[in-house]
Amino acid sequence: MPYVTADDGAKIFYKDWGTDGSPVLLSHGWPLNSDAWEAAALFLAEHGHRAIAHDRRGHGRSSQTWHGNEMDTYADDLACLIEHLDLRDLTLVGHSTGGGEVVHYIGRHGSARVSKVVLVSAVPPLMLRTDDNPEGLPIETFDEIRAGEAANRSQLYRNLADGPFFGHNRRHDVDQGFRDAFWLQSMACGHRAAYECIAAFSATDFRPDLAKIDVPTLVVHGDDDQIVPFEVGGKRSAEMIDGAVLKVYEGSGHALPDTDRDRLHADLLAFIDA
Repeated sequence: MPYVTADDGAKIFYKDWGTDGSPVLLSHGWPLNSDAWEAAALFLAEHGHRAIAHDRRGHGRSSQTWHGNEMDTYADDLACLIEHLDLRDLTLVGHSTGGGEVVHYIGRHGSARVSKVVLVSAVPPLMLRTDDNPEGLPIETFDEIRAGEAANRSQLYRNLADGPFFGHNRRHDVDQGFRDAFWLQSMACGHRAAYECIAAFSATDFRPDLAKIDVPTLVVHGDDDQIVPFEVGGKRSAEMIDGAVLKVYEGSGHALPDTDRDRLHADLLAFIDA
């Protein structure tokens, strides 16, 4: 299995599918891994692109490090992978926490190697409610997730899969296989990594990163997202990124790579190939 070594020696697992086409790097959400993007990676590779997806440190097959489970290190790990593979003219695609990772990469490392960005149900600009971010969610929301992670993470992941990840308040018709895959991938994430990543995705202020994005950007968000509400995430990110294109999936929730797979794949391909 291919790995790249991060600056602190951590091993970051990645998949590299396809050959000669323009590269697309897919960054997954919490607490999943690159398997969450396999359908999209296969689709893109079959349509002439080179598709790369990695397991964030602490997740999946990557090293379960004690330190570095925060957004600065995630972005630097991504830079190591991009430089290791010498990716250029790159489209960065991030789902949920992965959206934070890709915009923070641009914030820390610039866009010299990047041609386009796609944010899918992504956590930017800032999920946590603060004095200067009154639109955010209360800290109790994330404290509850942390408590579930600490007490019985297996049950937490089942509850998320049966509830808000795929749609609970207005239930979505989702195959059991998608729920099972969510639980299996989540259980492959290290306990400390999963716990600390909650703060990384909820409390990191991505607004300075969004201001630095100077490449064409597509923002895709479901208007019934119960993890990252549209008004908290996609709507505001699209407003903050110069020239961003916003696509709203009416009636759709958070797990667009699963629940809206065909539509998302078509939108990704059209945007990348434009």
